[in-house]
Amino acid sequence: MKDIDAIAMLQDPVRRRLYEYVAAQGREVGRNEAAEAAGVARTLAAHHLDRLTEAGLLESGSRRLTGRSGPGAGRPAKVYTRARAERSVSLPARDYLTAAELLAEAAEQAGLDAALCAAAGRRGEALRGSAAPCGGLEEAMEMLAGRGYEPYLEGGEGAEGVQDAEGAVAVTGAAERVVRMRNCPFHAVAEHFPPLVCGMNLALLEGLFGEDGPVSARMDARPGECCVVVETSKNNDR
Repeated sequence: MKDIDAIAMLQDPVRRRLYEYVAAQGREVGRNEAAEAAGVARTLAAHHLDRLTEAGLLESGSRRLTGRSGPGAGRPAKVYTRARAERSVSLPARDYLTAAELLAEAAEQAGLDAALCAAAGRRGEALRGSAAPCGGLEEAMEMLAGRGYEPYLEGGEGAEGVQDAEGAVAVTGAAERVVRMRNCPFHAVAEHFPPLVCGMNLALLEGLFGEDGPVSARMDARPGECCVVVETSKNNDR
């Protein structure tokens, strides 16, 4: 299916709600949970979830949601996650990805990491404009969400745990809260040039949040997520 046809499927409001809910969870989602979140019947949710899977916007699998195995554990249920593949539409056609990859390759070969990070820091400052440095983690999350990072809180009271393939939720155990991000806006280029692009990303966010402010960014890569996390600066009270 062409990208434009796949994206057009999200015009349906129910289908879009289901997709946005599954994408926001960062884990496998069953039909019952998705239906309840979207406020529709399970059969309707199943139909739309399968259509989204056929379009390549979601990926599906099956597992026992009870976490049990053996006799009496029940049949495996169908579960869904956001597809790893990217979809984009440009009218007329443009190919910015190739340009970005060529520029990244040239910068890496020329050893321009420091220059690129300096430019990224300046761009982050320009995006912040005349505003004061970011005031805290909640404000940082708003800024990150606006730029497509899909942030979420981890650690501390009321934080979101990480759900494994069996459905168990594991808490990091650290009292400190950090903001992690499910999406990297530079993912396609970062896959080919991780040190260069991740360093650029870190410098961009450092400029966006401001130096010596209440929050800071650091590298802490995790598979399937952005390589940067945001936390309360060590020289500031939480």
